[in-house]
Order: sequence, then C-alpha cells, then structure tokens
Amino acid sequence: MTEEKENRSQNYGNRLWKHPKVEKAKQLLLEAVEEETCKITGIKEPDSDLKQSYGELLNELAACRGGKLRYPYIGSGLGRGALVELCDGSVKYDFITGIGVHFFGHSHPGVISASIDGAISNTIMEGHLQQNEDSLELLKILRDASKLPHAFLTTSGAMAVENALKIAFQKKTPAYRILAFEHCFAGRTMSLAQLTDKAIMREGLPSSMHVDYVPFFDSKNPEKSTEDALFALKKYLLRYPAQYGAMVFELVQGEGGFNCAPREFFVGLMQVLKEHHIAVIVDEVQTFGRLPELFAYQYFNLSEYVDICTIGKMSVVCATLFSDEYTPRAGLLSQTFTSSTVAIRTATMTLETLLKGGFYGPEGKISKFHNHFVSKLEAIAKRHPSLIKGPFGIGGMIAFTPYGGEVAWVTKMANSLFDAGLICFTAGSDPMRIRLLPPLGVLMIEDIDRACEIIEETLTDQQQGFKDQ
Repeated sequence: MTEEKENRSQNYGNRLWKHPKVEKAKQLLLEAVEEETCKITGIKEPDSDLKQSYGELLNELAACRGGKLRYPYIGSGLGRGALVELCDGSVKYDFITGIGVHFFGHSHPGVISASIDGAISNTIMEGHLQQNEDSLELLKILRDASKLPHAFLTTSGAMAVENALKIAFQKKTPAYRILAFEHCFAGRTMSLAQLTDKAIMREGLPSSMHVDYVPFFDSKNPEKSTEDALFALKKYLLRYPAQYGAMVFELVQGEGGFNCAPREFFVGLMQVLKEHHIAVIVDEVQTFGRLPELFAYQYFNLSEYVDICTIGKMSVVCATLFSDEYTPRAGLLSQTFTSSTVAIRTATMTLETLLKGGFYGPEGKISKFHNHFVSKLEAIAKRHPSLIKGPFGIGGMIAFTPYGGEVAWVTKMANSLFDAGLICFTAGSDPMRIRLLPPLGVLMIEDIDRACEIIEETLTDQQQGFKDQ
C-alpha cells in the first residue's frame, strides 16, 4: 500500500497523533520541561522566604482533607529522575515514589509524551460504555506478558483485588471464606480491610468477610515454618470443607515488611489448594515489575498454579488478570470508568519500556541495582551492627531494620531521612522497617550511593539518643 493510500485509510483520530502541529507542540513542551529540569542537580534546602507560605499551604491542605499529610510534601510539579522539587523550593531524593507508583521518577520525557497524547483525546475517562483503542492495546500487552488470557482494567489496586475476590467467589459459590497470609495487606475498602491483617484498619467497621490466616515463611526457621503453614492450611480445610473461595498470595509481602519466601514454600500450599479446587490469587499490586521478572509469579516459576492475578501501582492502570476457567458471568465486573486515557497511554508506554529496556533477567537493570543497593546497606550494617539489620527484600523492593525495629525510633528515622533529603516509608510493625521503592526506570548508581550516605549519616546522628533510652 502506498503512503498516500495508507493515509486515506486512516481515521481522523489516528491522523491527529501524527499531525505536524501536534508533534511540534509536543517538542516545544518537552524542551520547556528540559530547560527547567536541568536546573535540578541534587538535594536542596527549602527557600527561607517560602517557609511561612508553605506552612500555610500544608495547613490548608490538611484542613481540606480532614487530616495532616504523612510527610510535609506538596510537590511543585517538577522533578528530574529520582529527584523531586517541593513547593517550598526544596529538592529531595524520592525513594518511595508514592509507595511504588512512579517507576520512571519525575518529569520523564516518555511519560510526558504519552500523557500529552492522552490529554488531546476526546475521551477523558474510558470505561464501561466508552473505550478507545488504547485500552485494547494495553490489554493485549498484559495478556501476552502474563500468559493469562483475560484482563479487566480498573482504577486502583484495591478494586483489582475486589474484582479478583468476586471472580473467585462466583466460581466457588456458595463458598464464603477466604485464606490469606499473616501480616498481609490488601487494601482499605470494606472487604479488603477484613482481609488485611491489621486490626486498626477494621476499628468501627462491621464484619463483611470471613478470613483465616496462614503463617508466612520464616527465614530463621525455614523447615518448621513451611510445615506450620501447611498444617494450618490443611486444618482450615478440614474445619471448613468446601467453604473457601480462594487464597490470596503476596509472594513478597509489601506492607508486612518485604518478607520473602522460596518457591518451595508456595508450591506446597498451592498444590493443596489445587487438590481442593480453591482459586490461587496472586496479589502483585506492589511486586509487579519490581522483581527480576515482570510478574513475581514468573520469577518464582509458579505460572502453572495461578488462576487470578492483580497488578497496580507502577502499572499506572490497575488490572485483574484471570484464566479461562475463572471467566466471570456477564454483569459481575463493570465500572463506569476503568481509567483516564492519559493513564492508559502512560501505562502502555511503561510496559513497553519495561519489556524492551533490559530490566529483567539475572543481568537486567533491576538485578544490578538490587545487588549494588544490598552491598551498600550490608556495608553499613557491618559498620553499625547494633543499629541496623538487613537488608531485606528482593529486586526493587529494599528494606532494612534500624534501631531494633522499635516503632517510635523507626518512625523518627523516616522523618529524619525526609528532612535530610531522602523520602522513604515504613513497613511492618514487629519489627518495623524502613522500606524503599526507588524509581528504577531512571535510577543511577550514584543515586544509590548518595541515598546510602544519607541513611548512614542519619543512623549515626540518632544513635546516642537510642543508646541512652
């Protein structure tokens, strides 16, 4: 087909994205962003003349939302890679990325370009009645990468897990119970607050789902913990025969403290579940894309056992993926909107870059960054064995335990790291850990080195107070 005929065969919408004025406008916008981002070169203290107005801004935001922010963080809308600028003029290393959302950091040209394409689309939010071709493109990428034949897009990780539970329960009706690991986190909706193993999240809420917890793997006692988990699972199945719709697996526990387990631990449990025809749901809202394979279940070689999988956070658009056997009946899954066209375009760009960018495999970028980060933290732990333990986690999920995991001191360190220019977060409770979900899509070795310098400086600055308590 000649170029002229090909152009005539295209619809008006397809022509828009290649319009010379659109391409020129996009180029000018990206150049403007670059002119400003190039000025961001490292950590910067807040501007003293913005202190009062920034404090007023934080107070106003807290009043509007009905509570203070976890950190005094209001972004200016600009950053550069792993660095982000706040409205007070300060610049910090962002090593938590909105709890793992911004894999490509801040002001990434690929993200901006995809967002512009989505912004000029006539459909702001795609969903039940209106979906553009963008949605199909994203679904096909997920299908091919996961080897699961179906995917349903949604706006949040919580909704992805809600949909997974609905699919499993419909398949197993009249089953009404669910299995999960101790210390798991699934979300904060009415049902997911019941599933999440965190009592404070259920305060004042009526019980809406029956959940039984299986102990997770203990690396300090691997054989016994594996036996204990199998024993607990079999005990529940005997006590409540034919009453379980599914078991939810976090292959690496996120909120629980970046706890890991070997493949054999999961295989034993999944085989029992398969024998009882109970759905295996793998919750990858936090692990997706961060391990040395795109899906954690692929990294652990568990594909044959997975019935349903949920993804979110760095995928931008969240999704529930499922096998043919678990295809739901019409009417079970439906949403007015599944996501914005901007988010869908950005999600597609993210996945294409991940799959083609050399991130995965034993020699991929994620493994290399993990190994370097681990070596630096191990060196800190060796120099300060009484102050820090770890590191823990896998791939782009890194955690360490400072000050014996005491909640007050770990929380204090997280706040001190923020003040020093490194944004992180906490996870777990006994012990509590500092966790890091750095923007691996743009991270550089020198970013890791600088972050570890800040961690060690902050750790030692507080050590006397900790020893004197």
